[in-house]
Amino acid sequence: MADPVAGPGKKPVAGEEGRRTVWPLRLWRHLTIRTRLTLAYAGMFLAGGTALVVALTASLYRELQGPLPPGAVPGRLDPDHDRFIGMADALRDTTASHLLHKALELLLIIVVVSALLGWWIAGRMLHRLTAITTAARHASQTTLHERLNLTGPDDELKELGDTFDSMLERLDAAFAAQKRFVANASHELRTPLTVTRTAVEVTLAKPSVTDTQWRTMAVDVARSTDRAQRLIDGLLTLARSEEQLTDVEDDDLADLAAEALDQVAAAARTRGLQITTALDAAPVRGNIALLGRAVANLLENAVKYNVDGGALLVRSHLTERWSELTVANDGVVLDRAAVPELFEPFQRGEHTRGHRPAGDRGDSGTGLGLSVVYAVVHAHGGQITATPRTGGGLQITLRFPAP
Repeated sequence: MADPVAGPGKKPVAGEEGRRTVWPLRLWRHLTIRTRLTLAYAGMFLAGGTALVVALTASLYRELQGPLPPGAVPGRLDPDHDRFIGMADALRDTTASHLLHKALELLLIIVVVSALLGWWIAGRMLHRLTAITTAARHASQTTLHERLNLTGPDDELKELGDTFDSMLERLDAAFAAQKRFVANASHELRTPLTVTRTAVEVTLAKPSVTDTQWRTMAVDVARSTDRAQRLIDGLLTLARSEEQLTDVEDDDLADLAAEALDQVAAAARTRGLQITTALDAAPVRGNIALLGRAVANLLENAVKYNVDGGALLVRSHLTERWSELTVANDGVVLDRAAVPELFEPFQRGEHTRGHRPAGDRGDSGTGLGLSVVYAVVHAHGGQITATPRTGGGLQITLRFPAP
């Protein structure tokens, strides 16, 4: 027979009967944690107290129901025998009933008192959790520097507060880095656009322009446009490397390094660099486009910031856990404390804006090369180490988990 509620051709809503039967559970889920703890305390005390009262009453009743001591009961021939037995039964029933009622009344009072105490104790216990909730509710970009610094024993709530402080610290650092990144990106993009506009305006302001002047302007515009294009490509690569990896394939760091060496071969010959390679098999699994870009950036930096006639070492090998690629180059002497800054966007160490590396022909780069390398390595679960060389230059090692 069809369900009259569902109607012909319709099926009852799945789980409707279950929802009707478990409404106390749904009501429980809508209660606050403080109310749940209070009800749990009171419920456990009520259950335990009830069991204790019933057990004591039953034990007392059983003891009263037992036989009286010999000589305490008149004999059958005594006319007071039946009256004495009736009085004993009435006294036993009255005592047990009175004890049960009084115990239940006292239990009710104690349960109410325990519920109030449980409410107060739960509030005291959850006070630090309330502080965390309040801090999370008021957290914004302008208050990320504030910390909870919870005090008290090293319990779960203290651990939660310390974890929340660590999260705020990471968010604060991330927002600060984002602000610096946006400011630097705006400045870097403004530079080639300003060069382009200036070249065009200067040329157009002349009453008569020769072919040589037009060509000079075109060269300046092409150079600034190329710089802007490379900066945008670097920003896009950096953004892609911070997303979830896609198009994962198997490759070899030795092959990627060989391809990158081919790309920088002309620039290396122009600088007279002495290249030494030891490319052993180093299998790697990841996004080949990103890995290739990271290796190419590493070698381009090694050539750009080298000295004329300097050395360039490229080595790859496989260890028990890692596939490693090491690139070492000559150059200026670097401060060890300043090396981590090289991996931040738009940082060029000693060669910041207005300073060009030795042998540079007019372009100091976008300052995104090593930051892209850093982001790609960490997106693949790898490690990167950079060590200044004693005579000048830098040695960088990329480590990727061996497939």
